Amino acid sequence: MHDELLTIGRFARLCRLSVKQLRHYDEMGLLAPVRVDAGSGYRYYAPEQARNALTIALLREMDLPLAVIAQALAAEPERRAQILRAERDRLTERISRDQARLEMLERLAQSGLPGYEVKMSREPERRLAVVRAACTPAEIGEKVEECVGRLLPVLGRARVVWEPPLWGLYPLDLEERMEIAVGAQMPQVEGTPGLEFEVLPGGLVAETVHIGSYAQLPLAYNALFAAIHERGLRPQVPVREAYLVGPAEAPPEELMTRLIIPVQEGMA
Repeated sequence: MHDELLTIGRFARLCRLSVKQLRHYDEMGLLAPVRVDAGSGYRYYAPEQARNALTIALLREMDLPLAVIAQALAAEPERRAQILRAERDRLTERISRDQARLEMLERLAQSGLPGYEVKMSREPERRLAVVRAACTPAEIGEKVEECVGRLLPVLGRARVVWEPPLWGLYPLDLEERMEIAVGAQMPQVEGTPGLEFEVLPGGLVAETVHIGSYAQLPLAYNALFAAIHERGLRPQVPVREAYLVGPAEAPPEELMTRLIIPVQEGMA
């Protein structure tokens, strides 16, 4: 049997890996040698283990965590496909976030920190019909679309007149798990299934307008919060976004969003 096995050095060369990597895979429980000499501690591998070794190396090159690779190798084909598709979706999401960051950096490189006009105004009280969702910061865009998809059909079935634009309501801090809402201003209609109502109190607000993709909204928020703190004001919830020109009406670079943050005199 010894003659049929490969030393760790030969096996490493066969799989284009390092001895250090193979030892690490063994320690992680990913790829154990078929035999370890009791006296010398030398590790020996079977040639048929090369496929798994090469697969591990390939998946690591794609930056998959070792724990996920271990699950995939141990799973049946159908479950393995589910694990890999989940990693694909996470990678897609990460690429999307990185693309948004690249666009913001390019905008900053071309024209510096955008000059948003922040003004103080008084916002009237508004009654909104809202639908809510829980999400992470990375899921905001997806959940807003989902909320819009839930809200508009209910408004249509209720045959009530609502006043554009649609509104997004957010917490001050984008926490790991948070609640958001999408709403439409309308008179209260009793007994409308699938809807709840929220009254946004009127009062002093800081506001600005962002023109461009939603991915670049952090630039506008940077200017808005900076202006609030420079004036010695205290931001309040909910942060409001009014979608003056939405995705159905214009390409991303022409979207228009009004950002509104209620404020109080004096810092906390």
